[in-house]
Amino acid sequence: MRCIITAGPTFEPLDRVRRLTNHSTGSLGTGLANHFAMLGFETVLLRGSLSTAAPPVAAVRMVSFGTVEELGARLADESDPGPVAVFHAAAVGDYRFGEVIQEQADGTRSVVVGGKIATRGGRLFAELLPTRKLLPGLRDLFPLGRIVGWKYEVDGNRDSVLDRCRHQLQEARTDLSIANGPAYGAGFGWVTATEHRTLPDAPALYEALATLAR
Repeated sequence: MRCIITAGPTFEPLDRVRRLTNHSTGSLGTGLANHFAMLGFETVLLRGSLSTAAPPVAAVRMVSFGTVEELGARLADESDPGPVAVFHAAAVGDYRFGEVIQEQADGTRSVVVGGKIATRGGRLFAELLPTRKLLPGLRDLFPLGRIVGWKYEVDGNRDSVLDRCRHQLQEARTDLSIANGPAYGAGFGWVTATEHRTLPDAPALYEALATLAR
């Protein structure tokens, strides 16, 4: 089965110099891609261009992306009506920039644009707009796919994270949700509509996910 993994952060430009991004190295998704390639699967890694983890092994076909829309386009390029396994582990940003407003000393405000927005002309107010949610659209791109989403949470507790995972399964029509982050605690949560178990570390997670691709 062909395996498609997303990894690393997206970014959204404020101007040609500055950008909004997430704390993500791309190491988890890159490690998963390496594991699948080692097992002999045809493996595609869609990896954020700002990832700092070591690049994947040569057997992995790597495709770079930047913004959320670029990642969406790369996923569409890989669309497949047949059996395929999709692991959406990328740290997709929730917001992009809208208008940037500059406030002068006298209180007047105006929209500013530029290759590098000046920062010495008064206070700046940057509008944040929601980005497109990619996970709910994967079922249309991969109708027969085994689709896995991620839930990295820093607020709440394990029970609240599991509730969010179950909501993700329903909303995005995925087969599996992987939970991790400070709110979940140690290890990785394996969450389906009927099951929850904890995997202790990344190697155990990789091996368990390989069962979906066999």
